[in-house]
Amino acid sequence: MHRSWLPYGVIRAVRNAGLLVVASVGVAFANPVTIAAFGDSLTQGFGLVPDEGFVPQLEAWLTEQGADVTLINAGVSGDTTAGGLSRIEWTLTPEVDAILVALGGNDLLRGMDPAASRANLEGILEIATERDLDVLLIGMEAPSNYGTDYKTAFDRIYPELAKTYGVALHPNFLGALTSLENRSATVAEFMQSDGIHPNAKGVALIVNDIGPAVLELIDKGAN
Repeated sequence: MHRSWLPYGVIRAVRNAGLLVVASVGVAFANPVTIAAFGDSLTQGFGLVPDEGFVPQLEAWLTEQGADVTLINAGVSGDTTAGGLSRIEWTLTPEVDAILVALGGNDLLRGMDPAASRANLEGILEIATERDLDVLLIGMEAPSNYGTDYKTAFDRIYPELAKTYGVALHPNFLGALTSLENRSATVAEFMQSDGIHPNAKGVALIVNDIGPAVLELIDKGAN
C-alpha cells in the first residue's frame, strides 16, 4: 500500500472523536489459542518498530483482557487478495486455531475488479473453513471516486461472504480512523508521514476497535 490514505474512503460522521476506551471483559479462556493475522502492510506493521505494529499491539491488548493467545504476523506489505489466496495454504500451519483475514486495501489502490477480489477472498474463506478454523473477516470500504457502481460492488463483498460462509465480520479495518470528524487532524495525529499507514497511536485506536471482535472469536473457539 503505497499511496495516499484517501482511497480508503472519505471521513464520515463522528462515531467517537476521542480515544476508544474498552474495559476489560474479565474473561478467562480455557485453552491457549493461536491466531494468524493474515493481511497486508496494515497487518504487517509497515514503518513501525516491532512492538508498535498491529499484531503485537493486538496481542498485548488481548492478553490484558485475560486471553491466553499467540498471534502470528502473517501480513505481507503490498499484498492483494490474489497474493493472499496464493499463500493461504502454507500460512495455515497445524498450530493455527483461527485466522483474521484483512485483505483488500491494495485491490482498491489498484482499482481491481471487485468480482476478482470477491473470488480471491472466497477462495481464502473456503480453505480456512474447510480446515474448520474460526475466522474473523475484516473488511475495507471503497472510495467514492471510483464511482457508485464500483463502491457498491466492492462494499458488498465482505458482509455477503461473511454471511455465506458463516464467519464473523468486522466491517472496516480503518473504521476507527475514518470515523473521526477532522480528517486533517486525524492524519496529523494518527498517521505516518506517508499519509496511508497508521502510526503507533493510530494502531492503538484500530486495536481498540477490532479487539472486541477478536475476543469473541477466541471465546467462540474456547466453547
